Amino acid sequence: MSEFPGLDLPSLQRYLLDSGVPVSGDLRAELISGGKSNLTYGIFDEESKWILRRPPTAGLTPSAHDVAREFRITSALQDTAVPVARTVALCEDAAVTGASFTVVEFVDGQVIRNKADLEPLSAEQIDRCADNLVAALAALHEIDYTAVGLGELGRPDGYVARQVKLWAGQWSRVKIEDSADVDTLAAALSELVPARSDSSIVHGDFRIDNTILDSLDVTKVAAVVDWEMSTLGDPLADIAMMCVYRHPSLDRVLGEPAAWTSSLLPSASELAQRYSTVSGRELAHWNFYMALGFFKLAVVSQGIDHRYRAGATIGAGFDTAGSAVPELVSAGLRALNGDFE
Repeated sequence: MSEFPGLDLPSLQRYLLDSGVPVSGDLRAELISGGKSNLTYGIFDEESKWILRRPPTAGLTPSAHDVAREFRITSALQDTAVPVARTVALCEDAAVTGASFTVVEFVDGQVIRNKADLEPLSAEQIDRCADNLVAALAALHEIDYTAVGLGELGRPDGYVARQVKLWAGQWSRVKIEDSADVDTLAAALSELVPARSDSSIVHGDFRIDNTILDSLDVTKVAAVVDWEMSTLGDPLADIAMMCVYRHPSLDRVLGEPAAWTSSLLPSASELAQRYSTVSGRELAHWNFYMALGFFKLAVVSQGIDHRYRAGATIGAGFDTAGSAVPELVSAGLRALNGDFE
């Protein structure tokens, strides 16, 4: 059995060489992320470093681990106002290492993952960092997706209604028992879908730890990462998801004291207002969008718990996600009434 589940280094090396990627010496690897979303590995040779991402080894939901989508998006965003890693290879042949995977260049920078990572920073640094994170997401929403070749990425018309249906369907696949509150929230969201909405590229999973910050200036975004949830959709759903992640339950979802839940950062409401200011976009139907975000995070949490129970997770920190589900569903119901705390 491989030391690295879901990764066959000799086969990967042959694939890279066959694809024209220079490799100096034997490849080595380290596990960076054990698969709360995708498995992420650092890949090294004697001269270079890359990042490889592939889906978890089991417990997949249909759309949550699409690394090919991630690759196509980041390829299209090269040299735009949104900083991304340089793309190297996309392999959709599962024979190489068990599943589709992507390889991008390593970005030298800082990842702010835990609350402790924020503690050495000044209040001014944290505030400027928050501003630049919001600005990066606003810049993404301003990109002409047709002009960069992403016009076929998704169907922006009807996106929000499909999201409600999608996450209700995901719940049915990963739940361990029925929940009247989930049914109530899903039904309410179905009734409140806005008749009209804007369309843009959406990231779908945007927060501080899904970015790499500049190695010398923590207030600057060097690269936005983790694009597998990205599509064409409603920018307000995207910013609402970023705000939902400020909820304390994210700590249990991620299995660690997440940086993004820290009281040192601006509140969810403050972040939303900063986005509205920099983008010029009104936060119409905000109760709905926040409730949808809480619903989505509750289902994602149940999905993590589902994979954990199936023995399909790698690493630590997966055993607490299931306990966050009731609180997130409750937060979604409260959000419908304008209570976002």
